[in-house]
Amino acid sequence: MSRSLRAMLLILMLASCGGGYNSAPRNLDNACSIVGERPEYLRAFRATERRWGVPVHVQMATIYHESRFVGDARPPYRYTLGIIPMGRQSSAFGYSQALDGTWDEYRRETGNRGAKRDRIRDASDFMGWYMAETRERLGIPLSDARNQYLAYHEGRTGYARGSYNSKSWLLRVSSNVQSRANMYENQLSNCRRARS
Repeated sequence: MSRSLRAMLLILMLASCGGGYNSAPRNLDNACSIVGERPEYLRAFRATERRWGVPVHVQMATIYHESRFVGDARPPYRYTLGIIPMGRQSSAFGYSQALDGTWDEYRRETGNRGAKRDRIRDASDFMGWYMAETRERLGIPLSDARNQYLAYHEGRTGYARGSYNSKSWLLRVSSNVQSRANMYENQLSNCRRARS
């Protein structure tokens, strides 16, 4: 086999190992289980916490509610007449369900041009960037998972207008995000892997 053919095969094999996970960790109700099964998640969350100040448990609860920890998650299709697919409900993609425009803004502002939404490290960094900016503009503490999630979901302008107040389902979800963040925080405090 020629040297260039071997090199090309090696590159193809390495490239196929690239992106994120397409399936969620087994036990999403146990933070220790999640970081035990996917230690790179904990490394990514800690890096984001160091850089942007967003606590690990807030990141985890938000990712749970956005994508259930599925790297290539997308919103469902819209249908006309109940059967004709008309495209996805939004451009959201990946762990953080970042929209195309917001993701492009993140890459421009942070200089992370090669960032991918299906890589946990990039997705958590995006979330940290977004939430840190939300704290600056709206004064929402980084530990306030409920209101950070509302601003994340509605956008900062929508949050400032109070658009979430007319969405009882979203208020329920944001309360669930806070409950899950509290649960993850308690679990992580008792988790040997997370303390090391």
